[in-house]
This record gives sequence, structure tokens and C-alpha cells, in this order.
Amino acid sequence: MILANIRFSCLVALAAMFLTNVGWADDSHIVPRPIVLKAAHVFDSVSGKLEEPGLVVVAGARIQAVGASATIPGDAQIIDLGDATLMPGFIDAHVHLSFQMGDKWYEDWYNGMMRFPAEQALYGAHYAKTTLEAGITTVRDLGSTDYISLGLRNAIKAGQIPGPRMLVANYAIGSTGGHADQDPVPPQRLAPAGPIQGVCNGPDECRAAVRYQIKFGADVIKFMPSGGVLSLSDPVDIPELSQEEMNAIVSEAHAWKRKVAAHCHGDLAAKMAIAAGVDSIEHGTFLQDDTLQEMRNKHVYLVPTLFAGYWIGQKAATYPPVIAEKARAASAQSQTMFQHAVKIGVPIAMGTDAGVEPHGLNAREFSLMTANGLSPDQALLAGTARDADLLGISDQTGTLQPGKYADIVAVTGNPLLNIKTTEHPILVMKEGVIYIGGK
Repeated sequence: MILANIRFSCLVALAAMFLTNVGWADDSHIVPRPIVLKAAHVFDSVSGKLEEPGLVVVAGARIQAVGASATIPGDAQIIDLGDATLMPGFIDAHVHLSFQMGDKWYEDWYNGMMRFPAEQALYGAHYAKTTLEAGITTVRDLGSTDYISLGLRNAIKAGQIPGPRMLVANYAIGSTGGHADQDPVPPQRLAPAGPIQGVCNGPDECRAAVRYQIKFGADVIKFMPSGGVLSLSDPVDIPELSQEEMNAIVSEAHAWKRKVAAHCHGDLAAKMAIAAGVDSIEHGTFLQDDTLQEMRNKHVYLVPTLFAGYWIGQKAATYPPVIAEKARAASAQSQTMFQHAVKIGVPIAMGTDAGVEPHGLNAREFSLMTANGLSPDQALLAGTARDADLLGISDQTGTLQPGKYADIVAVTGNPLLNIKTTEHPILVMKEGVIYIGGK
């Protein structure tokens, strides 16, 4: 028996040596052919201008060269897209890939209560794929439960499922009874949430809530200075945290090198969040001009989520009365606020709040931004280079430059003349892998 085992071990070793020598055991050293994308134009998200001809050389996961002066490798796969424009992959700075609301609020609420996290994660995987295929190659996921978005981020990064690059917040942080808290289910039926789920009272608990999110992998901290539209128990426009609590959240996050996004519909809450040092104001529905001016002065980004405001206005009749009233008020004001922000010169990043509206329609935000004051080139900058700056990943993506990730979207024609072309990409590439088009 011992002799037989020795013989078997020798055969296995010889087979391994043979397979290694012929290159079958490990093909990780094989370098993929370069890919050359050709089109009529390329959008420069540094200058905001179109350049001709559109030419991007991709080697592996990275961009090797851009523009007319680029050298085309002899062994390259050439993809000629004709009358099209090459752009950086779009970035959405405000999504919720772990869920998607439908047309029936009570049905959504029931599903949220009854689905196990593993089941809901499967829905999230579908939403992630849909988002990537819409041309969104990077997202900032600003709040989920049960660490579903964290799991999506890790699975995408490991190459197990297709989806955009994700920066996640885990649980959003807020006060008891506020927009980050659970719906008002009788407490004997559902344990009240605490700092580990983002619900905190007092500066010390708020610091603990930040630390818990970071402990479990958060890339960014999201908190709720003001009430929300789609929650049952809180007014939409009042502060739900004290100044001391906001200061604690922001200072703790910054100490851990995490940026902070503040959910603010109300003006006073936004003023307090800006004083605490936030990096972005999400939604900003009822912001006044002096607050917008302060954001410009301190370079605090506005992520307006215009599509979400539009969507809830269209669906208000399907919500419970207390939510419907808030939805109508927020929808009526959001675009007016945005118009003021554009005139004042507030830095703007593109975010949709996808999950409130269906995933995969993210690029409709571009049309709403251009309809309310931004030029098409400014809207595209908001969804590429400006978003990358806000997320702190400008060294990786957001522009088509050598050395950065090959995150590339192509659309037909000229998007500066027809911004709606962004809603139907003909090619989507993330890190050198083509997910849509390319044949």
C-alpha cells in the first residue's frame, strides 16, 4: 500500500510538471490582446469638449493611450463604432443597489420585512448587472441593511458577479425615530435598532455608529441630518440630529479617512451639516440661496437626485397619505432648488437615488440636469470627473487618460447635441472587459 501511494504521488507530481510546462496549469501569465476603440469623437472630461478622432487603446484593465497620436499595437483587436462618442464610464454617486421600489408601497414594505437577506442579495445582484449595462461603471451605495451592498461590492470585486465598482456606506446613521430608523413597528415585535444599525442618540453613540460601519467595511459614511420623504414617522425638512451629534459623526469619519454624505432635504439641517464639515449634501430639496452660497464657498458638493424627486412626484398617489404629502412637496421644489444651485455655482455631482426609481435608468439624470440649467458638457462632467473627485477616486477613473481604469462608454452620435443618447449606450467596458456591444 505504501509503495502504491508513493507511485501515485510521483505520477501526480510528473503530471503537474508536464501541465505547467505546456501552460495548462496556470494561464494567469497570458496577456490579453490590446483593444482599440475607434469612434467619431471622444469626450474629454477634463476640458468638457469633444475631440476628434475618438481613439482609445486599452491594455488589460488600463487605458494605454488616447487620441490621434496614440500608437495602435499590431496585434490589437480593433472595434470601430463609427458615428459615436467615447466617454468615461458614468459614475452614480447615490444609489441603493440592495433594493428597488415598485408601484405598490405596501407590497415593497412587506417584501422588505419578509425576505431573508440571502434572497434580497440575489435581487441586488440583478440590479448591479442592470446598472453596469446602463453604462454606470462606478457607484456610491448610500445605505443598505444586512450588509447586502457590502456583499455585492465584495462579490463584484472578486469577479463573481458583474456590476459596477462600488463604494458602500452600510447602514445610514441617524436618530431614533428619524429617517435612518426602522418604520414604527411595535417594539415587542421587532427589536429597536442601535448604533450597530446606525441609530444613535448623543455624540458618543454617534461616534460608535460611525465606527461600527467602518468596522464592517464601509468606504463612506452616510448620515441623516434631516427627515426623509419615504419614511412614515418624521417630517421631511426638520433637523433630526443636534449640532454636537453631527460634529461627532463627521469628525469621527474624517479621522478614519472616510468622506461623509449628508441626507438633507431641509435647509436648517443642511446648514448644520455644512458647519460640521460634510463633503456632500444629498437631495438638498429645500435649500435656500444663502446655504447654496455657503456650499460654493466651502466646496461642498450637491448631489441633487433630480430623477428621484421627479419619480416620487409621479408615484405620490400610490403612497400612504403622510408620505404622499411629503412626496408632492419635495417633487415640486427639487428642480427649482437645482436651478438656483446652478446659477450660484455650487459644485454638482451626479446621483440618482436609484432604488427609489428603477435601476438601469440612471442616465435620465443627465436630461433632468440639462433641462434645469446645466449645459450638456457640464452634466457629463458631473457624472464623470466631478463624481470621481467627490468619491476620492480621481486617480483611478472619471477621465480617459493613460494609466487609469479602462472604464469606457460609447453612445451614438454627439451627446452634446442630444444628451438622451446617454440612456442607450452601444458599448460598456469596465476595467477592460466589454459587457455591452463590441461585436
